[in-house]
Order: sequence, then structure tokens, then C-alpha cells
Amino acid sequence: MTAPAGVQLPAAKDIRDMLAGLVGKPVAVSPGAPVTPAPDRPVAVAVYVDPQMNVNALCLMDLGAAAYTGSALALLPPGGAQDAVEEDGELSGMQVEALHEVVNVLSALFNTPGAPHSKLHKLYAPGEEVPGDLAGMLAAFNRVDLAIEVPTYGKGSLSFVLP
Repeated sequence: MTAPAGVQLPAAKDIRDMLAGLVGKPVAVSPGAPVTPAPDRPVAVAVYVDPQMNVNALCLMDLGAAAYTGSALALLPPGGAQDAVEEDGELSGMQVEALHEVVNVLSALFNTPGAPHSKLHKLYAPGEEVPGDLAGMLAAFNRVDLAIEVPTYGKGSLSFVLP
């Protein structure tokens, strides 16, 4: 399965600029390790589709990236976000809501000239089971893997994958 014609991975600078604009802070973005789900490593998975409901991109965030971007967007205290990552191992309902808005806005990164319109179809919060057909796409090779740091919140990892 290949990504629809015209869909391209966003550049690290565009991702940084989008995140910084969202959270109102200068987010640091650098090359990082691939985000892959594991029983001891819950990840958020955002699924983007084209107008025909074909999956054309995925965004994976480890617990840190999910908690810190969502919490920064919602102006939630950094301590609560850090507790979610270091102690709870999951996001609160309010953090999931804020993360949904983050990944919804990130869909704009795929809406480039010549590409089919992409929109957020579903967000699987960290720890939620991802359907098998999507799980198979998570390890695709057409990807960009980044380490991010949200000032006063913390560090996390983010991957964009084209199926």
C-alpha cells in the first residue's frame, strides 16, 4: 500500500513552526528515533484520510509528546503533564481533548498543492488499541522521526508515517 499521489512528509521546520504556533512557545525539533508502540510504551496514533476515506498519513506521538503538546495548547500546568508521563502512564480526559486539537491542526501539514485534502479521521489515545490494519502501517519506511521539546513541559518523540 502506498500513499496517495501528492502526499508528502512534512519538513522538520514546518512541523516545528506548526507546533510553536499551536503552543505559543518555541518548540525544539531535532532528528529522533522512530515512535513505535510497545506494551510498556503507549503511543498516540492520529489517522489522516483523503476525501475517499483512504488512509494517507499517520502521526505517532509517544506519551511525552502527546502530554506536553496537548497540555501546552490547553494551558494546563506542566506538573500535571509530567505526572501523566512519569507516574500515571496515561493522559487525562482533558489532555486527550487537547491532543485531539493538536493532531487535528497538524493535518494542515499534508494539505499541500497537488495533494488530496487530508483530514483527521481518528485519534487513538496512548494505550488505546489500534486496529490491525493500521498497526501494520506504523512501521512503514516512508517516515520522518523527530525529538521535540516543549519549553517548561518536557521532551517527547513524534513520527509522521505515510502508508
